[in-house]
Amino acid sequence: MNALLPPSTATVLSFSLACLLIELTPGPNMTYLALISASQGRRAGFATVAGIASGLAAVGAVAAFGVAELIQASRPLYEGLRWAGVLFLLYLAWEGWTAGTDVVSSAGGAHGKHFMRGLVTNLLNPKAAVFYVAVLPTFVDASQPVLSQTVLLTAVYVAIATAVHGVIVALAGTLEPFLNDPRRERFARRLLSALLALVAFWFAWSTAR
Repeated sequence: MNALLPPSTATVLSFSLACLLIELTPGPNMTYLALISASQGRRAGFATVAGIASGLAAVGAVAAFGVAELIQASRPLYEGLRWAGVLFLLYLAWEGWTAGTDVVSSAGGAHGKHFMRGLVTNLLNPKAAVFYVAVLPTFVDASQPVLSQTVLLTAVYVAIATAVHGVIVALAGTLEPFLNDPRRERFARRLLSALLALVAFWFAWSTAR
């Protein structure tokens, strides 16, 4: 029974606040979700959210087995993952910049693509691994079974991140009708794509060691 002992309520609440503050900080997920939802609608945005949540959960599961610590400890692994993530973000920004307006009308059958991009973006994000290695363990009581605490805190983090991302999609999705004009759609899409490119460079700088 002790192996299933969860963290205390106070620990979960303080961890939840930390997660919320982290997720409210602008980053790749936030910018990309705004780009997709504003130009291609809420369904595409929520498909991306599902991919992001799956990616965060997968990284959390990997971290529970110590693989994230290996990535954190190995500079070549960390750098390879970091630059793969930067290049993928730049690719998404370039695609958003160059896409034609027909993308919006044809996006209905592309939700699997959006899911996979949300997934890959987070699998290539070393900051997610660092979070599970550096932040989450500080809320774990070493005198109690670690695995059950890690699983619950990972679930809390994924739930909070998903809720924040869902709100971003809902808000950005309200712009889609306004963007039915091809000129407005192109301007907004290119503006968000430029912001995503800037986020990619910021991501490269902020994750440098």
